[in-house]
Amino acid sequence: MAESGVVAVYARVVGAQIRSQVQYRGSFLLEVFGSMVTNALDVATVFVLFSVTGGLGGFGGTEVLLMAALSAVCFSWGDLVMGNSERLREYVRTGMFDSLLLRPLSSLAQLTAITFALRRVGRAVQGLVLYVIALLLADIDWTVGRVVLAVLAPIAGTVFFASLFVAGATVAFWWIESGEVANAFTYGGRDFTSYPSTMYGGWFGDLFTLGIGFGFVAYYPSLALLDHPDPMGVPSWLHWCSPVVALIAASLAALFWRVGVRHYRSTGS
Repeated sequence: MAESGVVAVYARVVGAQIRSQVQYRGSFLLEVFGSMVTNALDVATVFVLFSVTGGLGGFGGTEVLLMAALSAVCFSWGDLVMGNSERLREYVRTGMFDSLLLRPLSSLAQLTAITFALRRVGRAVQGLVLYVIALLLADIDWTVGRVVLAVLAPIAGTVFFASLFVAGATVAFWWIESGEVANAFTYGGRDFTSYPSTMYGGWFGDLFTLGIGFGFVAYYPSLALLDHPDPMGVPSWLHWCSPVVALIAASLAALFWRVGVRHYRSTGS
């Protein structure tokens, strides 16, 4: 099947999902509004803490806003694109995943197209607007490199979170009731990246910031944009590596997915 034909098929599937979801407009608008309120409350929580302590992890208000906004836009867009892959466990449990394997299309792309949730668009747009506002308020000495990073950082963070959603969903091929474990890294990662990594000490902070790579979602890109040295002593060149980390995360998630699909034996096994 030609590439353009494949894209057309996915577009039709997503279009059908959108039409079905907006059919009841009142309910749809309430869902969109609810998701936007949730996103706003997540950011507001950061500033409630800031108002009490007068600073977070050694950073000021506009710096914290930039990190929180970058985290919000990355998670909301990653959730929009791949968040519903977590429904894989329903498809594995019921055997519906078999139908995805019978078609000459990517099973992962089919899954995300069939389960696409339009209500998350509001939160994604809201996160993007908040990020633009944070960039305007922050004290950034703009250079060509920082302009490029300002564009690439939310894309890289989106790819990183999308990869986490896929990897977390893939666990269902071995352990169907794995939703809470996956949420600990996706939604827990959202909360972790909303704050400066300097707030987390010891092995826990090192593991999630560098080991798993959450620091490359918002913390390190923000340091690069602000030309701010890392209080934890990480080299400044590493602050620019979020696209590389996102590429590694996507490659590992894709590999894990392929292994999971090969492991799948339907409900009759």
